[in-house]
Amino acid sequence: MKRFLERLVSTLKPYLRWFIVGLALFFLAKAFKDHWQEVLAIRISGWGWMSLAIALLITIAAHIWSGWIWGWILAEFNQRVKAIWSIQTYLITNIGKYLPGNVWHFYGRIRAAQSVGVPGAIAILSTLMEPLLMAASALILAAGASPQSRGLLQGVTLVIVLIGVHPRILNPILTFLSKKKAKGDLAAQEQPSAELKRYPLKPLLGEMGFLLIRGLGFLFALAALSTIEMAQVPQLLSAFSFAWLLGLVIPGAPGGLGVFEATAIALLDGVYPPAIILSGVALYRVISVLAEAIGALLAWLYKQFSLKNP
Repeated sequence: MKRFLERLVSTLKPYLRWFIVGLALFFLAKAFKDHWQEVLAIRISGWGWMSLAIALLITIAAHIWSGWIWGWILAEFNQRVKAIWSIQTYLITNIGKYLPGNVWHFYGRIRAAQSVGVPGAIAILSTLMEPLLMAASALILAAGASPQSRGLLQGVTLVIVLIGVHPRILNPILTFLSKKKAKGDLAAQEQPSAELKRYPLKPLLGEMGFLLIRGLGFLFALAALSTIEMAQVPQLLSAFSFAWLLGLVIPGAPGGLGVFEATAIALLDGVYPPAIILSGVALYRVISVLAEAIGALLAWLYKQFSLKNP
C-alpha cells in the first residue's frame, strides 16, 4: 500500500504542479479581464518611476543579504566561508531556479560549497535549511503584522514556529529531506553525519530581515501607483509575507510565479482598487526577476574581475 501511494504521488506530482500554476493563472486572467480598462488607465508619474527604481535596488539588496545569511547557515554546521564567497555564489546560482525542475539553484550551491571543502551532506542540509527558515520567518511576519490577528493567535503562532525550528525537531526533518534530495554521486558518497548543535537564532533573525527587505521593495512598487498610508503598512507586509510563503511552499512555477500574485490579489482585495493591486503585483514580479538577473550578472562580473586581479 505504501509503495502504491508513493507511486501515485510520484505520478501525480508533475500534473499537480501544472494544475496549481494553471489555476493561479486562470484567477489572474479573470481578474485582468474584469479590470483591464482600469489597468490600462493607470499612469506612472516621475515619482512613480523613481519609486520603482528604489524597489529594484531594495530587492537586489535583499538577495545580497540572503546570500550572506546562507553563509551564516553554513557556519551553524561549523563550516566557515567568506561572506563575499557566499553572496557571490548565492547570486550566481539563484537564477538557476528558472530552469526546468526548479532545483538547479540548489544543485549549483551544493556543488560550489563542495568545491571549497564543505562536506556534501552539510552542503545539502544548508540548502534545505534556508527555505525552512524563510518559511518560518514569513509565517511569523504574516501573523505578527496582520491587523486581524491579535494577542493569543500571534503568541501561539510565534511559539509554534520557534519550537518548530528547534534542533530536536529541525534535525530529523533536515535528515529526512536530505536523504530524499541526495541523488547520483552525492548519494553514493559516504557523507559524515551532520546536524545542528544549537538553536539557529541568528539565521532565523536574518531570514526575517530578508522578508522585511523584500516587503519594503513590495511597498515601493505599490507606492509607484498609489499613496500608502502608514496605517496600511502592517497589513501590506502581512499580506506580502503570506503570499510569498504560499509561493515558496506550494509546488508550482519557479519563484512562486502565479501563486504569489493570486494570493496577494485575494488578500489585498478591498484595501486597494483591483487595478492597482493587479498592476502592483505585476510590476513587483518584473522587479523581482530583474533583481535576480542583475544580481547574478554583478556577481559573475565580480568573479571574473577577481580571477583576473587576485
